[in-house]
Order: sequence, then structure tokens, then C-alpha cells
Amino acid sequence: MTAKTKNILKMTGVLLAGLLLGWIFFGGNDAPKSATEQTTATIWTCSMHPQIRLNEPGKCPICGMDLIPLENNHSEADPNALQMTENAMKLANIQTMVVGSKEASKELRLNGKVQIDERKLYAQSTHIPGRIEQLSINFTGEKVNRGQRLGMVYSPELVTAQEELLQAYSIRNSQPELFDAAKQKLRNWKIGDKSINKILSSGKPIQQFPISADVSGIVTAKKVELGDYVERGMPLYEIADLSSVWILFDVYESDIPWVKVGDKVSYSIQSLPGETFEGTISFLDPMINPQTRVASARIEVKNATNKLKPEMFASGIVKNNISIKGTTEIVIPKSAVMWTGERSIVYIKNNAENKVNFKLREVTLGPSLGDAYVIKSGLENGEEIVVNGTFTVDAAAQLAGKPSMMNPKVGSVNHGDIETTSEAKKTATSTVINTKAKEALKPLYQEYLNLKDALAADNLANAKKAGIAIQKALSNINMSLFSGDSHEIWMKHQNNLKLALQPLPNFKTIVEMRKAFQPISETMIALTNSFKPFGETLYVQHCPMADNNKGANWISQFEEIKNPYFGAKMLKCGETTAIIK
Repeated sequence: MTAKTKNILKMTGVLLAGLLLGWIFFGGNDAPKSATEQTTATIWTCSMHPQIRLNEPGKCPICGMDLIPLENNHSEADPNALQMTENAMKLANIQTMVVGSKEASKELRLNGKVQIDERKLYAQSTHIPGRIEQLSINFTGEKVNRGQRLGMVYSPELVTAQEELLQAYSIRNSQPELFDAAKQKLRNWKIGDKSINKILSSGKPIQQFPISADVSGIVTAKKVELGDYVERGMPLYEIADLSSVWILFDVYESDIPWVKVGDKVSYSIQSLPGETFEGTISFLDPMINPQTRVASARIEVKNATNKLKPEMFASGIVKNNISIKGTTEIVIPKSAVMWTGERSIVYIKNNAENKVNFKLREVTLGPSLGDAYVIKSGLENGEEIVVNGTFTVDAAAQLAGKPSMMNPKVGSVNHGDIETTSEAKKTATSTVINTKAKEALKPLYQEYLNLKDALAADNLANAKKAGIAIQKALSNINMSLFSGDSHEIWMKHQNNLKLALQPLPNFKTIVEMRKAFQPISETMIALTNSFKPFGETLYVQHCPMADNNKGANWISQFEEIKNPYFGAKMLKCGETTAIIK
């Protein structure tokens, strides 16, 4: 074998060895990677219904939305945090906000009535005892002017006094004191000098004397009839001057600290639609009504045109800054808070390693500010919380085995993140009511469930019928059945239900009925958490797509989902978020 041939063989061997090594280090790695990809199948889920798990893409069997790939969250740094992609957040319409401090302005809605100014209510009495011979004012509501004749009185005593005057007049020169005493006796009956001179000039007693109005106004009560005998000082009519009136608003016992004299109130009158008025609270009743547990806040209103009439209904709003002077409070929207009856929680958003995750945090609520809460503890300035889509995040956390509203101790939860203070436990404890109160509430629940079923069945007629039945059931509940702390709680729930139910009979479409169903349901859920009056297990269910994707709740006797907010369009859309036993 020549040297040239040996060199060719050596070069060929080196080339083959290089190809073999290259296949081992580079080409050989492709086979294991491909095998791994084949064994790790993509799971597809729905952003609105994370309980859906499918092996291939398609449509959600509940709401019909496109499925999205489920990311593997096993590499999360915090085992208690729920990781979510930006795309999933957008599809679920999850919105967040950064917590900050500001002045806490509490907004109170007040209900009241127009009432007569007590200082301008006058009892018209007679100064002359006798028999009513004539009445010029025969019905209530008639307007009278000061000095107007209201009736005529025949008085035997006054006739005798006039005869005594005439006798004294005949001997006035010899006994002037007797004449002066006779005139003074008539003056005591409010008989003027003009009438006295008329008696003296005619030489005959006047048989009937007129009763004149002492003030101008509207007759609000008629207390005598023709032919009645009256005593001196006896009231004949009640006359009210309506040139100015009072508007008395009811202030619940728990809201009294936030209302004070001098507060501005923006109010409207139910019988004057489209008009808004403003007044100032001039007086706050120091006494609380023992039956209704409310105090009255008074506004004085000029009423020169008599536009406002007594007993008209009024609705007002008073805004008040409840922060201590020179301080600010942490205030968050109500939509950010989930309340289970035992705890109030929010979800904190964290950004780590270009990933977004959400973690459960318990907070202690302060006063309610209408659409927001003051946070006493649990949040710090600068933290970012979920304000829209909170139930969606919580549902995903439950399915992923993370701490959630109903299971806060799943996994290794840090005590700094989930902590229930004694004050929070105290405010969350349900109030015990007696058996009679529970029985009285049962018709209210039955009619509510009928309304829910009618909306789920797209039946407008039955929904309106159930709405009217709820109003009737509510009005039949005797508030005296609730005592102690439960009385104040019931009065708040009752007032909220009245406001929510009031427009139901006027609705002409099922869309309007469904919109009104949301505040009714929220009040019924709060009522159930407060009293637990229903004898069976109830399910709190949630539709994340209701209320323009903000989400809405309802109560059902059955775990099966029948959505009252969409009916047949998305009957199965929703999930059970709480069970009340």
C-alpha cells in the first residue's frame, strides 16, 4: 500500500469520526426533544370558564368563546400565587388599579317627605262661647286670609253682657266705673270698640258675632259642624301657612355620625320629575324613633308658589368627608372586594420575571362610601389590586388549587397574607333571628326564586308578576319581629330592596328586568349572609359576562346553573362561588 493511499484512508477515517461526533452532540439531541414535545400535550381552556380542559382547540361548550392554551404554571416562584398571561387577562376583561390614599367622601342616600312647618301650623279657636249658627269654611284644603269671616256664633252669655253694657251706659254719669267694667268684659271676648259703639248707638244687643281668621293659610282640619256648641278657646279649624315647608329625611342610626347640621343635600321630588333642588340641613333630631330606628334631618324650603305639597316623597343625597382633618384614607371600589360573610378579600397583582400573578389578601373594611370602601388594614399605598374580574381570578385560583375565597388555607399560605382580626370576625358574624322572623322571610325568598326562574326562562310576564309579589311579600313583613342588632340590619336590607323593586312594574322588556335583578340579588345575598333564614342549602352563583362583563351574582336552590341574566342564550354560563348552609 502506497503512502498516498494511506493518507487518503486516514483522512476518510477522520472525516467519519467527525461526522459521528457531530451526530452525537448535535443531531442526537433532537430525538429526546422531539419525544418530550410529543409527550407534553397542549391543554386548551376558556378564559371565562377555567374549569374547561380540552386536548384540542375549539369553542367553549358553555359560552362559545375560542379556547386558549393553558400555560404550565409549575415553575411559579410563589406556590400560592396564580399565574396568568396578558392575553388571558384581556380575554377575561380583568382590570387592576394601584391603591392610593385620598379623602374619604361618604355618600348617603336619604328618603323623606315634605311636611308642614310646625311653626306655621295654627289652631283657629273661638273667643266666644255659644252655638255655631253659620260656617263659611266647610271643607279642608280651602284657602283663607287673615281677617276673613269663618262663621257666626250665637252666645247667650254675650247677649247678657251687652244688656249689662246698655244698662251701665244709661247711668254712666253717676257710675262711670260700672260702665268701664262692662266695656272691658266685652273686650275680653275680643269684641272691639267699633262693635261696642254700634251696640250703644243702636241700643240693642247683637245676636250673632263673627269668628274671623287670625292668620292666612290652608285649612288642614275642620273640627266643628253647624249647630255645635263651643267653649271659649275651643279649636274650630287648623290652618297651615305653606309659604315655607320642611323636608324631613330619615337617617338610619348607623349613618347618624356622617350627617350633621350644615351639610348640603341634593334632592329631588318624586312628583316633580326632571327637577333637582339643593338645601342645607338646619336641624338633626336628637331623638331616635324607637320603632324605625331612624332620626329626622330637616331642610327648610321656601314655597311661595305652593309647588311643594305636604306628604310628597323626596329622595336626597348628602356627601360628607369622613376623614380625620389633615389625614387621608385608602379607598378602593366595591367591585374589588369579595365578601364571604366571614372575611373580605382582594387579589393583589404582582409582576415577576416578565410574568403576572395574583395572590389572595384579606382586608378589614371600614365605612361604605357608596361605590367604594375605606380599608382599615390589609393594603398599603402603591399595591396593585384587581377591580374588575375578581370572581374570574378567584374561580381560576380554585381550579388551580391556590388559596381562594372559599378555601383560603389551600397550600402554604403565609400568615401575613391571610389574617382575620377580631374586629373583622365580629363584623362578619351572622346575626341570630327568631323562628317567627325566619318564617316571615320565607315568602320573600320564594318570590325571589320565582323571579330568578322566570328570567332564566325568558318569561317577561312571569318575571313582572314575581316582581310585584316580592314587593307584596316585603311589605307584609313585620319589622317588630327583628330586635336588637338584627333590627338595624333588617331596616337597611329592607330599604335597599324597596329601592331596587320600585321600578319593576313599569319595565316593558326583559333586559330592563335583568338589569334590576342584579341589585335585588346582591341585597338578598347580603340578607342571607346576615340572618341565614332559609331552611335549605342555597347556592350563590356568578356569571362573569353579565353587567357588561363586570359579572353579577344570584341565589339558587340548586347547584345546576340556569343563568337569569342571559336566559336561553347562555343558560349554562356561570359557576357556584359560595354555598350557604
